[in-house]
This record gives sequence, structure tokens and C-alpha cells, in this order.
Amino acid sequence: MKHFTTIKEISTYLKPGQKQGLEIGFVPTMGALHEGHLTLIRRSKAENDLTICSIFVNPIQFNNKEDLEKYPRNLVRDAKILEELGCDVLFSPESGEIYPDGHTEPLDLEFGMLDKVMEGKFRPGHFRGVAIVVKKLFDIVYPSRAYFGKKDFQQLAIIRYLVQTLKIPVQIIACETVREDDGLAMSSRNMRLTIAERQIAPIIYQVLCKAKEKVGKLPVWELKEWAIKKIQTNPEMRVEYFEIGDRESLLPLENWSHKNRAVAFTAVFLGDVRLIDNIELFS
Repeated sequence: MKHFTTIKEISTYLKPGQKQGLEIGFVPTMGALHEGHLTLIRRSKAENDLTICSIFVNPIQFNNKEDLEKYPRNLVRDAKILEELGCDVLFSPESGEIYPDGHTEPLDLEFGMLDKVMEGKFRPGHFRGVAIVVKKLFDIVYPSRAYFGKKDFQQLAIIRYLVQTLKIPVQIIACETVREDDGLAMSSRNMRLTIAERQIAPIIYQVLCKAKEKVGKLPVWELKEWAIKKIQTNPEMRVEYFEIGDRESLLPLENWSHKNRAVAFTAVFLGDVRLIDNIELFS
């Protein structure tokens, strides 16, 4: 596996393959790799001539300095995992390489309501930071396909909008959420859970599954109230939001008239760790 830390190095390496028309698969990550990431890598390897994984903890998508500082980092471990998996290229730049002199390139793009509901409401500026770094990485790698997990459903919608609106020639591949045996969505943040908190965490997915069973049996507002109360029955958990929204616009649904488009989204604090998850209610 080739490992690059500068834009110049990786661009020089990729240029011959790009001229030959090699299909490049790209998996952008913030590291602390888990099976969810590895599933994306495997799929990319199966569908492309070359697979690139980036590891970059993007500072401008964190609106909480403490969260940025606590984000798990272990590049040596991650590089070893990628090498064993057969990833072709690892790109792990420092912040100054992506944002020279601390300056970010402006993004002249508005996302409508996509970046203002749910995560956007509670993490203002987060998705603009995501969009800026993803576009920057696309401009470096020029991938044929880029792979993202559905756990970050709203992020996926933002990236699809970015690509479509700016006409970036890359195919966005959405992959199913990978879960632990007890249903907890795999996430790098899970590493921060205590042993006791880890035992409690699967409640989130259990409630999402129960909510799916209740669709159509309760009004939308009542189902949301039931879910929040059910999660918060555990005193260690605090629901930041539980929303039922349209799978494309992400706007809240008020009734079940478009039930084939409904997705339940939630963000829950377990101790000081913030966990997100979702479930497609009519899949």
C-alpha cells in the first residue's frame, strides 16, 4: 500500500493511472477505522481498479472544540488495517496541507433546508465544513466512485446535492449501515463509550426498530413522542432530536401520506458521547 501525506505526492502518483482511464474508488474517513469503513473499502476494491482511503480529521466540521480534541486517532493502527485489507493508497494529510495558513476555500453553494434540519440545527456549520473538505478531496483524487455509509444519512444527502449541483463527475455509492451483533451502528465514537455505556447503547436501534413496527398505528407526532420517552427511560440517555423526515428533502413529515419516503432519524447523548442513527421506515 502506498501512503502519502501531501497533495503533490498523491497527485503525482495518480496522474498516470488517470490518463490511462483507471477507475478509482475513494473512501474518505476521519480514521479510527471499524468494520463499517472496511465494508466500504471492500466494495470499492470489488468495483474499481484502484482504491484510495483518506484519513483526515476535518477541523472545520466540528462546532465543538472538545469534541474535536476527543475524536479518536490512531493512524498507525488504521494504516496496518488498510494494508492487510489490500487498500491501494492511504492519503493522510495534516490540517495545514488541506487548509494552507489555516484558510479554507469558500464554497459558493446553498443547501436549502438540507443543512438546517436535524444535525444542521444542532451543529450549525457542520455540513458546510463537510462539503468543503469532500469537494477538496474530490479535486485531489478525481475518483470515479466515492463510498459513504447510510448511518450518516443527512451527510449523504448533502454530498449528493453537492455533486449534482456542481456537476462533479463522481458516482456516489450509498452503503447500508453496518451494525454490531446487538444492533448498535458502528461508529468511531463508540470507542469513547465506557463498558457500562456500551451495554446501554443498543437501546437506540431497538427503539428505532419498534418505531418502524408502529408506523401507521400512531400519528407521526405521537410516534416521535413515544420514541423519545422510550429512549430517555434510561437516565444515562438524553435525546437531542428524534425526527421522522422525507428521505430526499429531509423535511419533517406531519402524516403518513408519503409513508414510502419516511425515515426516522435520531441523535442521542449517552454520557458525553453523541450517537446518531436512522432507519428507513418503509424499506
